[in-house]
Formats: sequence, C-alpha cells, structure tokens
Amino acid sequence: MIYLDHNATTMVDERVLSKMMPYFINIFGNPSSLHRVGQDARKAVEESRETIANCLGCNPEEVYFTSGGTESNNLAIKGTAWRNRKKGNHIITSTIEHHAVLNPCEWLEKEGFSVSYIPADSKGIVDIDALKRAIIPETILISIMWVNNEIGTIQAVEEIAEISKERDITFHTDAVQAIGKIPVNLKKIDIDMLSLSGHKLYGPKGIGVLFVRKESKIEPLIHGGSHERNLRAGTENVPGIVGLAEAINIATTEIKEENERLLGLRNKLEQGLIGRISDIIIYGHSKKRVVNTVSVGIRNVEGESVLMYLDFEDIYASSGSACASGSAEPSHVLLEMGVDQQLASGSLRFSLGRENTEEDIDKVLITLPQIVEKLRSMSPDR
Repeated sequence: MIYLDHNATTMVDERVLSKMMPYFINIFGNPSSLHRVGQDARKAVEESRETIANCLGCNPEEVYFTSGGTESNNLAIKGTAWRNRKKGNHIITSTIEHHAVLNPCEWLEKEGFSVSYIPADSKGIVDIDALKRAIIPETILISIMWVNNEIGTIQAVEEIAEISKERDITFHTDAVQAIGKIPVNLKKIDIDMLSLSGHKLYGPKGIGVLFVRKESKIEPLIHGGSHERNLRAGTENVPGIVGLAEAINIATTEIKEENERLLGLRNKLEQGLIGRISDIIIYGHSKKRVVNTVSVGIRNVEGESVLMYLDFEDIYASSGSACASGSAEPSHVLLEMGVDQQLASGSLRFSLGRENTEEDIDKVLITLPQIVEKLRSMSPDR
C-alpha cells in the first residue's frame, strides 16, 4: 500500500497507541470522580494538557479539549459571535477556508450576523489589503486558516494577528494542517484562538484542542456540566487526550528532520510529474507551502477516474478536499483561485507522511503517467 492522503487522516503512531492503551482498561476512571481511579485519570488529562501547552508555547489553562477540528472551529466562531453580539455583528474570513469554518459563518449569517469573505490570489494566498479594507467598527472576529488543507499554502497569520490586535478584534486560526508541519509558538504570535485535530498528526480520531488565550471570552456550544472550565461539557476522552498529547509531542520534536525528508520526496514527485505528464499544473505557492502537499491539475482527465485507477494499483490519494469528496463539484478552493472548472475537475492531491519512501514516489511516477495517457486516449477532448 502506498498511502498519499495524510492531509485527510493519518494512521495512529505506534508510540501514540502504546501511551493510550492503559487508559482503555487499567486507568479507566471518570476524571470528574473524586476517588483514586478517577483522580488517576484526571492526572493524565492535566499532564497531557501541560504537554500540549509546552509544545504550543501557551499556558495549560488556555488548552481546551474538544472532539476535533470541526468542533473547535465551531466553538471559536459561534462562541465569539454570541459573546460579542452586543459589541458588533461582523465577521471576516476567506473564500478558501475549510467548510468547518465556512459553514458556521454561513449559519451565523442566517442568525443576523454579517460575514465578509476575502478572496485569495492564483497561488492561494489571502489578500491582506482586502482584509484590511473589510474591517469596520462592527467587526468582532477574523478567522483565517494557517495552512490550506487542499493546496498547502501558508497564510500570513502573524501579520493578520498584528492587524487584529491593533483593531481590538479577536483572531482565530484553523491550524489543523499546520501543527507538526510548521513551527508554532504562541508566545511569539498574538493569536487569540487556534484549532487543531489529533488525527491529522498520527494521533487518534475524535479528539482536538481549541487554544483560547486567557484574555479571550467565548460562549460554550455544549451545556451539561462544568468540564473544561465550563467551556465544553462532557466527560473527557482520556485515551484520546493522552494520545493527542503524545502525537503533538512527537510531531513538534521531530519536525525539522521530517520536513527535510519530506521536502526531498515532494520535490522528486513534483519534478517527476512535470517531466512525465504534459499539461500539468502544480497549485499553490512555490515557497509559502508546507512540504508534504502536492496539489496538481491535469488537463483532459477527471480526477475521480484517476483515483480509481490509482486505487487498483494500491496507491491512495485524493481529488481536492477529502471532506468534500462525496460531491461531484470541483474544489471550491481551486475555483476561488481562478482555476477553470474543467481543469479543477482534474485535480489531485498527494499529501506525504512518515511512512512514505523514495520507492513510493518511484511507483507513482511510473504508474500515474500511464493512467493519464490511458484516460486521455479515451477523452473526447483529446
């Protein structure tokens, strides 16, 4: 198996699984219980919170556990909107966000809020000047993702944080694709809220974090108990929390060496595809892009057909965003970048990870050109 869809999800690292196992059977208590079994679980939760805080450069009391990136984004956006609705009703985001940001914003529009959607350029970089122009006295929140899940572009989050701070506007970033891929130090960058997810960095599914800086105040989405300092009710997922802490610790510790290795693989893949397939485009910024992501457009083929043939060869990638793969529509990110619909329909995303090798890339460079040639020979657009 050659798995090249790590931006969609990752396998659980064996070191992470090893840390989690005792909390399924031996240390199984409810962290809210006062007896020793419960307090052993509470200790694991708080030690994990401290580990994550050290990795992110924040205080443990600013780390709130959630069910994943989608809940974290919803909590940040809706929670800020509800808390500040007397101050203002205007939100700024971008047109190339994940739907876990776009959909809550669209829902808030039905609730009387106003949302400005900032465009991106042909490389997938959000227009900072347009963002500045969109700010009005009623603006209460700016939410811009740090790294795009489809094309891997890295946004100017530090600059946006400075703009937000100057205007006294809460700034949230969806960092689900950033943690473990680029250095993140919240002591050095004035982000108010940050979302992350365990299953994107070799941790378990169903666990995530919302970082909320101490000065920021938001309303909870889920009510029913005093868990997570009254922000997120529900018994804590102790094995997931322990696994997430270990996953973040490994990812941030090994980031430099792993990025160097993945950059070599990514460059080999990109250069090989350009040399072997005609009418191919690499999407995203050449430098402001995480090293594991290769998003390509291939003319006169359908991305879904290519994926089917790759699947026959035990090569697994994606067409656009994995979360939108059930839709026949081309990627909204590519369309917002100005890519024409026909070319966007031929998009593929290869996202590399820890288990990938040069042999994997060699196999793709042999297999994919043959698939493209076969599909093009059958295409009426040939």
